[in-house]
Amino acid sequence: MPIELKMPALSPTMEEGTLAKWLVKEGDKVAAGDLLAEIETDKATMEFEAVDEGTIAQILVAEGTDEVKVGTVIALIAGEGEAVSAAPAPAKAAPASAPEPVAKDGGETGAGQPAKEAVSPAPAPAPTPTADSGDRIKASPLARRLAQAQGIDLSGVTGSGPGGRIVRADLDGAAGGAPAKAAAAPAAPVPTAHGVPDIPHVVAKLSNMRKTIARRLTESKQQVPHIYLTVDIQLDALLKLRGELNAGLESRGVKLSVNDMMIKALAAALMEVPECNVQYTGNELVTFKRVDISVAVSITGGLITPVIVEADARSLSAIATAMKDLAGRAREGKLKPEEYQGGTASLSNMGMYGISVFSAVINPPQGMIMAIGAGEKRPYVVNDSLQIASVMSATGSFDHRAIDGADGARLMQAFKRLVENPLGMLA
Repeated sequence: MPIELKMPALSPTMEEGTLAKWLVKEGDKVAAGDLLAEIETDKATMEFEAVDEGTIAQILVAEGTDEVKVGTVIALIAGEGEAVSAAPAPAKAAPASAPEPVAKDGGETGAGQPAKEAVSPAPAPAPTPTADSGDRIKASPLARRLAQAQGIDLSGVTGSGPGGRIVRADLDGAAGGAPAKAAAAPAAPVPTAHGVPDIPHVVAKLSNMRKTIARRLTESKQQVPHIYLTVDIQLDALLKLRGELNAGLESRGVKLSVNDMMIKALAAALMEVPECNVQYTGNELVTFKRVDISVAVSITGGLITPVIVEADARSLSAIATAMKDLAGRAREGKLKPEEYQGGTASLSNMGMYGISVFSAVINPPQGMIMAIGAGEKRPYVVNDSLQIASVMSATGSFDHRAIDGADGARLMQAFKRLVENPLGMLA
């Protein structure tokens, strides 16, 4: 009996994904460990490996299909000695074998009636293409099911997916004019993108990552009471130490960035003020005994937060090496789930864009995030005299359900002291 290859859960929170690309085709022999497909989750594009050996009998979900639920059978593998042609027909082909289509009003065609008589001119749903017509109309399985439920004729829908494939988003514009919908109830107007003006523009479909970012940030601002605390920090001592350390690390091919030193300073400050290294669960307050820093990295189409595990115990050179590796693989979409999930606190640095001050949104379920602004020359009081110094602004965003203002202030004070006296973070 063929082995069912199911959509895997590539992270603990994954419920659906996009089958971005098949790396095999029907008839290919595969062994355990062979790469079968590339699957796009809400954070990365990951390779899916085979765990059984055999021959790809049938591919049931075409590449480019969005919103494939975890556990959905996406292909069949014929075992050793099993004829590939013996594999059962895919589930999506089931409608083609049904001899008696059912009309919208409950009437059924007789077993001996031609298929064309099954659809009357009455306001019944327009039949969706079955497996027999799949070669003429390309549509994802989800789009076919929705079209059948909504009475949409796919022959009149223009696909925006790969190769002109019809996906769910393409049905939004067709649903409003479907005859079956109009017969049951007046069709609601098709929603537009919040009243887009009649100006030349480009509409881009939201990726899984962008949808997740939008959902999580909305939840964070709606459900987490933020408190913001800002301090100005003199950077001259840190910049001087960074130059000296980079000179010593040059032979090892390691170069420290200011961001690497901010990660270390935040980790040290959180160890000093553990009241801020916490997570609010609703019924409990969890205080962590180590510091894992999630670092915001901008990538094409969104943002991801690779985690520097045990940042409090790592050397600056180890943090720099790990951060370079994680950021590089993040931009390639090659991070493993355990490399971007978790974390006890976050750091977001927009100084490289010249942003002086900003307030970051907390990344639930974490209790705080540190926003780092640009270092710039400013008039600054040094030893009771007004001088020109390199100064940056840092803003901590705290979950006020878990962290009191005084504890947040203590963390900002410790962070400022460590950055202005950077040898303290190395001790």
